[in-house]
Amino acid sequence: MGDRGNFKKNLRKDAREDIKLTTSSSTDLHCSFHGALPPLLGWNSPEIWRDRDDIQPCRAILDEDLTKTEPTAAIIDGKMIAEKIRQEVTEEVTRLKSQTGGKVPGLAVVLVGSRKDSETYVRSKKKACKEVGIASFGEDLPESSSEEDVLAVVRKFNEDPSVHGILIQLPLPKHMNEEKVLAAVSVEKDVDGFHPLNIGKLAMQGRTPLFVPCTPKGCIELLLRSNVDIKGKHAVVIGRSNVVGTPAAMLLQRHQATVTVVHSYTPNPAEVTRRADIVIAAVGVAHLVGGDWIKPGAVVIDVGINPIEDPSAKKGYRLVGDVCFKEACMKASAITPVPGGVGPMTIAMLLSNTLDSAKRAYGLIN
Repeated sequence: MGDRGNFKKNLRKDAREDIKLTTSSSTDLHCSFHGALPPLLGWNSPEIWRDRDDIQPCRAILDEDLTKTEPTAAIIDGKMIAEKIRQEVTEEVTRLKSQTGGKVPGLAVVLVGSRKDSETYVRSKKKACKEVGIASFGEDLPESSSEEDVLAVVRKFNEDPSVHGILIQLPLPKHMNEEKVLAAVSVEKDVDGFHPLNIGKLAMQGRTPLFVPCTPKGCIELLLRSNVDIKGKHAVVIGRSNVVGTPAAMLLQRHQATVTVVHSYTPNPAEVTRRADIVIAAVGVAHLVGGDWIKPGAVVIDVGINPIEDPSAKKGYRLVGDVCFKEACMKASAITPVPGGVGPMTIAMLLSNTLDSAKRAYGLIN
C-alpha cells in the first residue's frame, strides 16, 4: 500500500510538467490532480465522480494500447489544426505590423514563485509568442512576495500600451487571494477570457465578449474546422467547471446546439450522453466515458488529460483522456486523441486572443 501510494505521489508530481506543456492555459485545466476546493452550497457543490458506485471506468484502462488500435472513427488532429491557426496568426501579426508602423501584439505573464512546472509552462508560452511574432513580457516574483506586490505588477501591465494580454500563472502562493489578483487584470487584456464581464457576455444573447476562454474556444474550433455541423445538434458537455465545461456549453448554445450538461449529480449519465450527437468530456477522470456512453456516429471531443500507470513507459505513466479511446473510436464518427487533440489548441487560441486584443487596441477591429 505504501509503495503504491508513493508511486501515485511521484506520478502526480512528474506528470504536471507534461500536462502543463500539453494544455497551455494560465488557468489549469480541470484535470485529475486538481486540489479539492472548499465545499460550497448550491449548484457549485464539489464534484464527486470518483465516489459514485454506479460509474466505473471502462476496463480498457487496464490493457489499452493505442498503437495497436484500429479506429473506425476519423481522428481530429489537434496538432495539425493548431499549427494551421499559428500560421494564420503569424500572417496577421505581419499584416498588423505593416499597418501600424512596426507595432506588434504583446503578451505579459506574471509568475510568482519557482515551481518547476510553472516555469516550464511560462517558457513554452514565450517560445510560442516568438514563433508567431508576438512580443513577450514577463515578471518573475519570489514566492515571498506580498499580494500587493503582484497587484502592482498587474497594474503596471494594465497601463502599458505595448501589452495587449495579461496572464497570471497559476497556482499562486497560498497566502494570496487568487480571485482578487485575477480580477485585477483589465477586461480589455483578459486574454484567458475568465473576467466576469467576459463570461457574463458569453452567457447572454445579443452580447459579444471581448475574449472567449481558450480551451472551450479550441474545442469549438476543432469542430468547425473538421466540418462538424453544430446547428440543431444535441450536444452533451460532461463536466461543469468554470474553466471548460460551463463556457463550452455556452459556446455550443451560441452555435445553435441543444445542450445538456452532465455532472457528478446527474442520474444515469451514460444514458444521457448516449443521446448526444456531440460529446465534450471535461471532468478529469481517466477513462470515465466508455464506449457504451457514445451514440454510433457521434463526434467526441476529449478535454481530459490524466496520468495512468504504465510500466512500459519511460516515466512509468502515460497520459490518457476522460474518454476510453479504444472503445469510443469504434462508435464515434470522429474523435480527438489524448495527447494531440484539444491540448495544442489551447495555446493557439491564446495567441489568437492576444492578436485580437492588439487589433482592437490599434483600431483595426471593433
